Amino acid sequence: MKITDVRTVLLTGPISNDPSMLAALSRRSAAFVEIHTDSGLVGIGETYLGYHLPRVVPIIVDFFKPILRHAESLDIHTLRQRMVDCSIYWGRVGLGPTVISAIEAALWDLKGKLLGVPVYELLGGKRHDRLPAYATGGASNWPLDRLLAKVDFYLGLGFTGFKVGGGYFDETTNTSGKIRNPAAIVEFEVAKVAALREHVGPGVRILLDGHMGFRHGPDQWDLPTTQRLLAALEPYDVFFFEEPLPYTDARAYRELRQSTTIRVAGGESLSTFEEFSRFAETDSFDVAQPDAAWLGLTDFVSVGRMFAHQNRKVASHAWGSGGAVMQNVHAAFATPNTLILEIPPAAGPLHTEVWGDSLRLVEGMIEAPTAPGLGVILTDDLKAAYPYVPGVEEFVLVPGKQMMR
Repeated sequence: MKITDVRTVLLTGPISNDPSMLAALSRRSAAFVEIHTDSGLVGIGETYLGYHLPRVVPIIVDFFKPILRHAESLDIHTLRQRMVDCSIYWGRVGLGPTVISAIEAALWDLKGKLLGVPVYELLGGKRHDRLPAYATGGASNWPLDRLLAKVDFYLGLGFTGFKVGGGYFDETTNTSGKIRNPAAIVEFEVAKVAALREHVGPGVRILLDGHMGFRHGPDQWDLPTTQRLLAALEPYDVFFFEEPLPYTDARAYRELRQSTTIRVAGGESLSTFEEFSRFAETDSFDVAQPDAAWLGLTDFVSVGRMFAHQNRKVASHAWGSGGAVMQNVHAAFATPNTLILEIPPAAGPLHTEVWGDSLRLVEGMIEAPTAPGLGVILTDDLKAAYPYVPGVEEFVLVPGKQMMR
């Protein structure tokens, strides 16, 4: 079997069918890589960069295409290393690894289809039959009755856990609330979580996300504020707290983790195994959150094994579209210390039409996929229905740069 072509597919469609998500943002973009072969088999992978900066993905894929076209065999580790070596000056972290993650996923998908096995079998074998999942809910919709309605919607879909962000999104003004006084931050977050716990009872997992990985200036929490907050939240059985601090200080994460009984989680924007190593060496995460559509399936599993040696857990980060979610599902099933899966609830067509029947939620659990490869498809109808719209992407808002909603 010989690789005959490598193509990029950019799409733009509804961000979700979740009403609370649509209140804030209506569209998303996605970037897929297709690897075509003379056998007729096509491997499909996705990079999470397609959500943030899709326009650059085809340029980088075309840069790597000759390496794949001249491949002597489907030796994924060798091909991946050639791409890493070729881009070492500009691709040590960030753009290079995130695009390689999609190419690598397409190669694993192709090999799984060729051998007739799910990708997790190629990554070391299935380590779980089922894994718990949580509904990833984005911002905390506000007023409070809107947040409680959001949670009820997720539980009605069959989830037994959910995650919401720090602060709030005011649906009446279409703005994100900014609370900057440390005492007010603690007071607001504790009152919010207390209301959530009272509403859902003791049997539902509540996860929180500070989003401090991309907050800046006065909107960024410092260590003393975060320590006060997590201490105050301990009575409410928070499953884990994600990104409570920026990633610029691994030792601050360690100090926070050592000061609370709540699991401290992070890592979604770290793009290589080496970046995660810094947080492992300082014992800074209770739960590491690699994203297989950001640093690749191989590194996801390697990160999991590294944290397993410390008796720590991993939880997939998955806010790409359907291919990205399935890449994370397969990597998570191949990783022994996976704690929980992040799943977009009421997902839109760029999710559901890509994963088809491969993703199954049963009693709050995701069952191990059985289809060969990643179990993803990209039909001509999907490509025609959701053509790419330049400029639809997400980034941190600064003066002069506003998103197309």
